Amino acid sequence: MAAWQASRGPALADQVIVLDDGAEIAFDGLVIATGARPRRLDRQPAGVHTLRTLDDALALRADLRAGHERLVVVGGGFIGGEVASTARRLGLAVTLVDAGPYPMLGTLGRHAARWLAAHHAKHGVELLSGVRVAAFEGGDRVTAVRLADGRSLPADLVVAAMGVVPNTEWLQDSGLKLDDGVVCTGTLFAEGMAAVVAAGDVARWSHGLYGGALVRIEHWSNANDQGGVAARNLLAGPDDARPYAEVPSFSTHVHGARIQTAGLPYLADEERVVAGSPGEDRFAVAFLKGGVLVGAVAVNAPKELIRLKRGIAARDALEAVTT
Repeated sequence: MAAWQASRGPALADQVIVLDDGAEIAFDGLVIATGARPRRLDRQPAGVHTLRTLDDALALRADLRAGHERLVVVGGGFIGGEVASTARRLGLAVTLVDAGPYPMLGTLGRHAARWLAAHHAKHGVELLSGVRVAAFEGGDRVTAVRLADGRSLPADLVVAAMGVVPNTEWLQDSGLKLDDGVVCTGTLFAEGMAAVVAAGDVARWSHGLYGGALVRIEHWSNANDQGGVAARNLLAGPDDARPYAEVPSFSTHVHGARIQTAGLPYLADEERVVAGSPGEDRFAVAFLKGGVLVGAVAVNAPKELIRLKRGIAARDALEAVTT
Protein backbone atom coordinates (compact mmCIF):
# COMPACT_ATOMS: atom_id res chain seq x y z
CA MET A 1 0.00 0.00 0.00
CA ALA A 2 1.14 3.51 -0.71
CA ALA A 3 1.39 6.37 1.75
CA TRP A 4 1.16 10.11 1.36
CA GLN A 5 4.05 12.43 2.05
CA ALA A 6 3.28 16.14 1.66
CA SER A 7 5.82 18.94 1.84
CA ARG A 8 5.41 21.72 4.37
CA GLY A 9 5.83 24.31 1.63
CA PRO A 10 3.19 25.42 -0.87
CA ALA A 11 4.64 23.77 -3.98
CA LEU A 12 2.40 20.99 -5.24
CA ALA A 13 5.37 19.43 -7.01
CA ASP A 14 6.81 18.65 -3.59
CA GLN A 15 3.89 16.36 -2.80
CA VAL A 16 4.69 12.72 -3.29
CA ILE A 17 3.15 9.29 -2.94
CA VAL A 18 5.44 6.85 -1.13
CA LEU A 19 5.03 3.24 -2.22
CA ASP A 20 5.45 0.31 0.17
CA ASP A 21 8.86 -0.43 -1.34
CA GLY A 22 10.04 3.08 -0.49
CA ALA A 23 9.79 4.50 -4.01
CA GLU A 24 8.48 8.07 -4.24
CA ILE A 25 6.23 9.43 -6.99
CA ALA A 26 5.86 13.19 -7.19
CA PHE A 27 2.56 14.61 -8.41
CA ASP A 28 0.86 17.86 -9.25
CA GLY A 29 -2.53 16.19 -9.71
CA LEU A 30 -3.91 13.12 -7.98
CA VAL A 31 -6.99 10.90 -8.36
CA ILE A 32 -7.73 8.83 -5.25
CA ALA A 33 -9.65 5.72 -6.28
CA THR A 34 -8.50 3.15 -3.72
CA GLY A 35 -11.97 1.71 -3.25
CA ALA A 36 -13.07 -0.25 -0.22
CA ARG A 37 -12.53 -3.66 1.31
CA PRO A 38 -14.98 -6.12 2.88
CA ARG A 39 -15.54 -5.99 6.61
CA ARG A 40 -14.16 -9.07 8.34
CA LEU A 41 -14.27 -10.68 11.74
CA ASP A 42 -10.95 -11.25 13.49
CA ARG A 43 -10.77 -14.87 12.40
CA GLN A 44 -12.01 -16.29 9.11
CA PRO A 45 -11.16 -19.98 8.60
CA ALA A 46 -11.30 -21.72 5.24
CA GLY A 47 -14.82 -21.94 3.88
CA VAL A 48 -15.62 -18.33 4.87
CA HIS A 49 -15.79 -16.18 1.76
CA THR A 50 -15.99 -12.49 1.02
CA LEU A 51 -16.99 -11.38 -2.45
CA ARG A 52 -15.14 -8.40 -3.90
CA THR A 53 -12.75 -9.47 -6.67
CA LEU A 54 -12.76 -11.88 -9.58
CA ASP A 55 -10.59 -14.29 -7.56
CA ASP A 56 -13.13 -14.10 -4.73
CA ALA A 57 -15.92 -14.99 -7.16
CA LEU A 58 -14.01 -17.94 -8.63
CA ALA A 59 -13.17 -19.29 -5.17
CA LEU A 60 -16.80 -19.01 -4.06
CA ARG A 61 -18.04 -20.69 -7.24
CA ALA A 62 -15.68 -23.62 -6.68
CA ASP A 63 -16.88 -24.04 -3.08
CA LEU A 64 -20.55 -23.81 -4.08
CA ARG A 65 -19.98 -26.64 -6.55
CA ALA A 66 -17.98 -28.80 -4.15
CA GLY A 67 -20.94 -30.68 -2.69
CA HIS A 68 -21.49 -28.66 0.49
CA GLU A 69 -25.00 -28.72 1.88
CA ARG A 70 -25.35 -25.88 4.41
CA LEU A 71 -24.60 -22.26 3.58
CA VAL A 72 -24.85 -19.38 6.04
CA VAL A 73 -24.93 -15.90 4.52
CA VAL A 74 -24.07 -13.06 6.89
CA GLY A 75 -25.70 -9.83 5.73
CA GLY A 76 -28.84 -9.39 3.67
CA GLY A 77 -27.71 -6.63 1.29
CA PHE A 78 -27.23 -6.83 -2.48
CA ILE A 79 -24.41 -9.38 -2.30
CA GLY A 80 -25.99 -11.46 0.45
CA GLY A 81 -29.32 -11.62 -1.33
CA GLU A 82 -27.82 -12.57 -4.68
CA VAL A 83 -25.64 -15.28 -3.13
CA ALA A 84 -28.60 -16.71 -1.20
CA SER A 85 -30.64 -16.78 -4.41
CA THR A 86 -27.87 -18.53 -6.37
CA ALA A 87 -27.23 -21.07 -3.64
CA ARG A 88 -30.90 -22.01 -3.42
CA ARG A 89 -30.97 -22.64 -7.18
CA LEU A 90 -28.00 -24.97 -6.65
CA GLY A 91 -29.94 -26.87 -3.99
CA LEU A 92 -28.07 -25.76 -0.85
CA ALA A 93 -29.82 -25.16 2.44
CA VAL A 94 -29.41 -21.43 3.10
CA THR A 95 -29.65 -19.45 6.32
CA LEU A 96 -29.47 -15.67 5.97
CA VAL A 97 -28.45 -13.72 9.08
CA ASP A 98 -29.18 -10.00 9.12
CA ALA A 99 -28.78 -7.46 11.91
CA GLY A 100 -31.83 -5.44 10.92
CA PRO A 101 -35.51 -6.29 11.37
CA TYR A 102 -35.77 -6.89 7.61
CA PRO A 103 -33.05 -7.36 4.98
CA MET A 104 -32.07 -4.13 3.17
CA LEU A 105 -34.42 -2.02 5.28
CA GLY A 106 -32.24 1.09 4.98
CA THR A 107 -31.90 0.68 1.23
CA LEU A 108 -35.42 -0.40 0.27
CA GLY A 109 -37.65 1.07 2.96
CA ARG A 110 -40.20 -0.82 5.02
CA HIS A 111 -42.61 -1.90 2.24
CA ALA A 112 -40.02 -3.46 -0.06
CA ALA A 113 -37.88 -4.83 2.78
CA ARG A 114 -40.87 -6.67 4.27
CA TRP A 115 -41.68 -8.02 0.83
CA LEU A 116 -38.04 -9.16 0.40
CA ALA A 117 -38.09 -11.04 3.70
CA ALA A 118 -41.20 -12.92 2.61
CA HIS A 119 -39.70 -13.48 -0.86
CA HIS A 120 -36.63 -15.12 0.67
CA ALA A 121 -38.80 -17.34 2.87
CA LYS A 122 -41.00 -18.32 -0.09
CA HIS A 123 -37.90 -19.59 -1.88
CA GLY A 124 -36.66 -21.66 1.03
CA VAL A 125 -34.22 -19.31 2.74
CA GLU A 126 -34.23 -19.41 6.52
CA LEU A 127 -34.07 -15.78 7.62
CA LEU A 128 -32.73 -14.81 11.05
CA SER A 129 -33.29 -11.10 11.62
CA GLY A 130 -32.24 -8.71 14.36
CA VAL A 131 -29.12 -10.63 15.37
CA ARG A 132 -25.40 -10.20 14.74
CA VAL A 133 -22.63 -12.72 14.18
CA ALA A 134 -20.01 -13.02 16.92
CA ALA A 135 -17.53 -15.50 15.44
CA PHE A 136 -16.87 -18.30 12.99
CA GLU A 137 -16.23 -21.69 14.58
CA GLY A 138 -14.03 -24.54 13.42
CA GLY A 139 -10.37 -25.42 13.06
CA ASP A 140 -8.85 -25.29 9.61
CA ARG A 141 -12.32 -25.02 8.07
CA VAL A 142 -15.53 -23.40 9.26
CA THR A 143 -18.04 -25.68 10.95
CA ALA A 144 -20.51 -23.19 12.42
CA VAL A 145 -21.43 -19.54 12.82
CA ARG A 146 -21.82 -18.33 16.40
CA LEU A 147 -24.40 -15.59 16.90
CA ALA A 148 -24.23 -12.78 19.45
CA ASP A 149 -27.17 -14.31 21.33
CA GLY A 150 -25.20 -17.53 21.89
CA ARG A 151 -26.79 -19.70 19.21
CA SER A 152 -24.58 -21.68 16.88
CA LEU A 153 -25.57 -22.32 13.25
CA PRO A 154 -23.97 -25.39 11.59
CA ALA A 155 -22.28 -24.36 8.32
CA ASP A 156 -20.24 -26.07 5.64
CA LEU A 157 -19.80 -22.79 3.82
CA VAL A 158 -20.18 -19.10 4.80
CA VAL A 159 -20.42 -15.91 2.78
CA ALA A 160 -19.63 -12.84 4.88
CA ALA A 161 -21.43 -9.94 3.20
CA MET A 162 -21.14 -7.43 6.03
CA GLY A 163 -20.45 -4.31 4.01
CA VAL A 164 -17.18 -2.57 3.23
CA VAL A 165 -14.68 -0.13 4.72
CA PRO A 166 -13.16 2.62 2.52
CA ASN A 167 -9.40 2.28 2.02
CA THR A 168 -8.15 5.52 3.56
CA GLU A 169 -5.58 4.37 6.14
CA TRP A 170 -2.70 5.40 3.89
CA LEU A 171 -4.04 8.96 3.95
CA GLN A 172 -4.00 9.43 7.73
CA ASP A 173 -1.12 11.94 7.65
CA SER A 174 -2.08 13.59 4.38
CA GLY A 175 -4.01 16.56 5.72
CA LEU A 176 -7.09 15.42 3.81
CA LYS A 177 -10.41 15.37 5.64
CA LEU A 178 -11.37 11.74 6.23
CA ASP A 179 -14.78 10.71 7.50
CA ASP A 180 -16.09 7.38 6.20
CA GLY A 181 -14.07 8.07 3.05
CA VAL A 182 -12.34 11.07 1.52
CA VAL A 183 -14.60 14.08 2.10
CA CYS A 184 -15.06 15.93 -1.20
CA THR A 185 -16.82 18.96 -2.61
CA GLY A 186 -19.67 18.64 -5.07
CA THR A 187 -17.12 18.60 -7.90
CA LEU A 188 -15.19 15.69 -6.32
CA PHE A 189 -12.17 17.72 -5.22
CA ALA A 190 -10.90 16.63 -1.82
CA GLU A 191 -12.06 19.30 0.61
CA GLY A 192 -9.50 22.08 0.78
CA MET A 193 -7.38 20.69 -2.08
CA ALA A 194 -7.09 22.09 -5.61
CA ALA A 195 -5.08 19.20 -7.08
CA VAL A 196 -6.68 16.11 -5.51
CA VAL A 197 -9.94 14.44 -6.51
CA ALA A 198 -11.54 11.18 -5.39
CA ALA A 199 -13.93 8.75 -7.05
CA GLY A 200 -15.70 5.48 -6.38
CA ASP A 201 -16.28 3.71 -3.08
CA VAL A 202 -13.65 5.82 -1.31
CA ALA A 203 -15.25 9.20 -2.16
CA ARG A 204 -17.79 10.87 0.14
CA TRP A 205 -18.97 13.95 -1.65
CA SER A 206 -21.41 16.81 -1.23
CA HIS A 207 -24.42 15.91 -3.39
CA GLY A 208 -26.11 18.97 -4.85
CA LEU A 209 -29.36 17.15 -5.50
CA TYR A 210 -29.79 16.57 -1.77
CA GLY A 211 -28.87 19.94 -0.36
CA GLY A 212 -25.17 19.17 -0.08
CA ALA A 213 -25.61 16.03 2.04
CA LEU A 214 -22.42 13.95 2.15
CA VAL A 215 -22.95 10.75 0.18
CA ARG A 216 -20.76 7.69 -0.36
CA ILE A 217 -22.02 5.12 -2.87
CA GLU A 218 -20.76 1.53 -2.86
CA HIS A 219 -21.53 0.37 -6.38
CA TRP A 220 -19.58 -0.23 -9.59
CA SER A 221 -21.88 1.91 -11.73
CA ASN A 222 -21.25 4.96 -9.57
CA ALA A 223 -17.50 4.33 -9.67
CA ASN A 224 -17.56 4.10 -13.47
CA ASP A 225 -19.45 7.36 -13.90
CA GLN A 226 -17.70 9.24 -11.12
CA GLY A 227 -14.19 8.34 -12.26
CA GLY A 228 -14.61 10.07 -15.60
CA VAL A 229 -16.05 13.23 -14.04
CA ALA A 230 -13.30 13.37 -11.39
CA ALA A 231 -10.56 13.08 -14.02
CA ARG A 232 -12.10 15.77 -16.24
CA ASN A 233 -12.54 18.10 -13.27
CA LEU A 234 -8.95 17.61 -12.18
CA LEU A 235 -7.74 18.61 -15.64
CA ALA A 236 -10.12 21.56 -15.83
CA GLY A 237 -9.34 22.86 -12.34
CA PRO A 238 -11.73 23.81 -9.53
CA ASP A 239 -12.99 26.99 -11.21
CA ASP A 240 -14.17 25.16 -14.34
CA ALA A 241 -15.21 21.86 -12.75
CA ARG A 242 -18.78 20.61 -13.03
CA PRO A 243 -20.71 19.10 -10.14
CA TYR A 244 -21.32 15.39 -9.92
CA ALA A 245 -25.00 15.16 -9.02
CA GLU A 246 -26.18 11.98 -10.71
CA VAL A 247 -29.15 10.13 -9.24
CA PRO A 248 -27.69 6.94 -7.71
CA SER A 249 -29.36 3.85 -9.13
CA PHE A 250 -28.85 0.13 -8.67
CA SER A 251 -30.42 -3.13 -9.76
CA THR A 252 -30.32 -6.70 -8.51
CA HIS A 253 -32.10 -10.01 -9.09
CA VAL A 254 -33.16 -12.15 -6.13
CA HIS A 255 -34.98 -15.47 -6.67
CA GLY A 256 -36.05 -14.31 -10.12
CA ALA A 257 -37.39 -10.90 -9.06
CA ARG A 258 -35.85 -7.69 -10.36
CA ILE A 259 -35.29 -5.09 -7.65
CA GLN A 260 -34.28 -1.55 -8.66
CA THR A 261 -33.55 1.54 -6.60
CA ALA A 262 -32.96 5.19 -7.44
CA GLY A 263 -31.98 8.14 -5.31
CA LEU A 264 -31.48 7.95 -1.55
CA PRO A 265 -34.57 6.44 0.10
CA TYR A 266 -33.00 6.63 3.56
CA LEU A 267 -33.29 10.45 3.49
CA ALA A 268 -37.08 10.28 3.24
CA ASP A 269 -39.60 11.20 5.89
CA GLU A 270 -42.43 9.47 3.98
CA GLU A 271 -42.80 6.49 1.66
CA ARG A 272 -45.78 5.50 -0.46
CA VAL A 273 -46.60 2.55 -2.68
CA VAL A 274 -47.54 4.26 -5.96
CA ALA A 275 -48.00 1.32 -8.33
CA GLY A 276 -48.94 -2.34 -7.93
CA SER A 277 -48.74 -4.01 -4.55
CA PRO A 278 -46.23 -6.13 -2.63
CA GLY A 279 -48.74 -8.99 -2.59
CA GLU A 280 -48.57 -9.16 -6.39
CA ASP A 281 -44.74 -9.21 -6.48
CA ARG A 282 -44.89 -6.14 -8.68
CA PHE A 283 -44.89 -2.65 -7.18
CA ALA A 284 -43.13 0.70 -6.91
CA VAL A 285 -42.49 2.84 -3.86
CA ALA A 286 -41.85 6.60 -3.84
CA PHE A 287 -39.78 8.21 -1.08
CA LEU A 288 -40.40 11.84 -0.16
CA LYS A 289 -38.73 14.43 2.01
CA GLY A 290 -40.75 17.55 2.63
CA GLY A 291 -43.04 16.45 -0.19
CA VAL A 292 -40.20 16.22 -2.74
CA LEU A 293 -39.07 12.96 -4.35
CA VAL A 294 -35.71 11.78 -3.01
CA GLY A 295 -35.82 8.06 -3.79
CA ALA A 296 -37.66 5.19 -5.43
CA VAL A 297 -37.76 1.40 -5.29
CA ALA A 298 -39.35 -0.86 -7.87
CA VAL A 299 -39.90 -4.61 -7.85
CA ASN A 300 -40.58 -6.07 -11.30
CA ALA A 301 -41.70 -2.58 -12.38
CA PRO A 302 -38.88 -1.04 -14.46
CA LYS A 303 -41.04 1.54 -16.24
CA GLU A 304 -42.26 2.91 -12.91
CA LEU A 305 -38.67 3.19 -11.69
CA ILE A 306 -37.66 5.21 -14.77
CA ARG A 307 -40.57 7.59 -14.26
CA LEU A 308 -39.78 8.13 -10.59
CA LYS A 309 -36.06 8.53 -11.25
CA ARG A 310 -36.80 11.39 -13.63
CA GLY A 311 -38.88 13.00 -10.93
CA ILE A 312 -36.04 12.67 -8.43
CA ALA A 313 -33.61 14.36 -10.83
CA ALA A 314 -36.10 17.19 -11.38
CA ARG A 315 -36.80 17.52 -7.63
CA ASP A 316 -40.48 17.10 -8.36
CA ALA A 317 -43.33 16.58 -5.95
CA LEU A 318 -44.95 13.16 -6.27
CA GLU A 319 -48.03 14.63 -7.98
CA ALA A 320 -45.86 15.84 -10.87
CA VAL A 321 -44.99 12.28 -11.87
CA THR A 322 -48.24 10.51 -11.01
CA THR A 323 -50.71 12.77 -12.83
